[in-house]
Amino acid sequence: MALTGRAGLLAVLLAVVVLVAPRPALALAGGLLLLAGLVLADLVLAGAVRPLRFRRDGDHLVRLGQTARVDLIVDNPGRRRVRGVLRDAWPPSAGATPRHLPLDVPGGESRRLTLTLSPTRRGDRDAVKVTVRALGPLGIAARQGSHTVPWTVRVLPPFLSRKHLPARLARLRELEGVHPALVRGQGTEFDSLREYVVGDDVRSIDWRATARRHDVVVRTWRPERDRRVLIVLDTGRTSAGRVGAAPVPLAGAVARTAATVQDLGGDLVPPGWPRLDWSMDAALLLAALAARAGDRVDFLAYDRAVRAWVSGAGRTELLSALVNVMAPIEAELVEADAAGMVAAVLARAKRRCLVVVLTDLNSASLEEGLLPVLPQLSSRHLVLVAAVSDPRVAAMAASRSTAEQVYDAAAAEHLTGDRRAITARLRRHGVEVVDAPPDEIAPALADAYLALKATGRL
Repeated sequence: MALTGRAGLLAVLLAVVVLVAPRPALALAGGLLLLAGLVLADLVLAGAVRPLRFRRDGDHLVRLGQTARVDLIVDNPGRRRVRGVLRDAWPPSAGATPRHLPLDVPGGESRRLTLTLSPTRRGDRDAVKVTVRALGPLGIAARQGSHTVPWTVRVLPPFLSRKHLPARLARLRELEGVHPALVRGQGTEFDSLREYVVGDDVRSIDWRATARRHDVVVRTWRPERDRRVLIVLDTGRTSAGRVGAAPVPLAGAVARTAATVQDLGGDLVPPGWPRLDWSMDAALLLAALAARAGDRVDFLAYDRAVRAWVSGAGRTELLSALVNVMAPIEAELVEADAAGMVAAVLARAKRRCLVVVLTDLNSASLEEGLLPVLPQLSSRHLVLVAAVSDPRVAAMAASRSTAEQVYDAAAAEHLTGDRRAITARLRRHGVEVVDAPPDEIAPALADAYLALKATGRL
């Protein structure tokens, strides 16, 4: 049961009558009986909410930054009209609008209500409850009841770096010889023979073919295909840190969104994303590029256990499989188990492949975690470590106007020095390193992959 504003207004009027009545006690008793009778009559005549039946229809998947539509079908099996207000409750990060929907369902009929979701975070968003408030004919009181109508909308990563894909594919076509730029080098696949021209590497001369043709002939090469790329995503505590703009204050997070979002040219640009989300974006671009290059791409998410594993997906299904397994992954506030991660990689990758580890160049974590077990991995595979740097550190290092800023700059320089030192140590182990700001990490990782492809190291 619920009382409306009319009940409160009626109570105020009765109070005025009691104040001016010659016999206040009698007037109060009569007024209360009258108010109770009106409320009871309204409740009896209101439509029943418990027998209502609900069904859902609409979207199950949506990309972050886009909107989803979810329909709620209300069936009224009773004889009496149900008129009032309905609230379909979702988590705040689902961005459900409108908050309240008018409801008017005659007996034996049904109505379709539409809700729009504008999610502000990745992951699965589950409907909570549907609450119906059915008003009586007088509008004084209402019957109220809640129903559980399950529905899940999975919010997928937005893949912002897709805008860099055409340029990288053009470079890939040049490497593969679709354009007249064939690559020659050790570790690449033989493509064809052609006549020697001035400037060709003499090491590419095919002496047997030269003897047969009585002319100098060189081999042309193309990048190797059908290689294996294993993308490893670190979901430990270091991946939870936000990089980019300052985090939105808690008071504004609920009122506006979890993070300020700007829409420029159709692309979602979310400042203050967690490092995990930027790493996912880079992994998607690399996976799309490697799949188009003819390589096999596997994906592993790990902190102290395997959080996600994708293997054997075809070129057309790869991105769909990746965004689906990435969507519910959240950073775990625990130190990643580097030894367990390396063991999981070695158990899944028996043959030599490119292992791309998306993590943070945190010197303390790497010195105690990855560095001691890195030789086990680099001795069997080609390892590339990619990390998202925080552009605010560079901004702090450049600002030295006040004494406080000088101390901040000193801390920023110290952190930058630590990252350079850990990068040098990784490279001494034969590991390739990519360290770039959030908006550059995806194209930088793709360029590193193409460079390995061009030199025949992959």
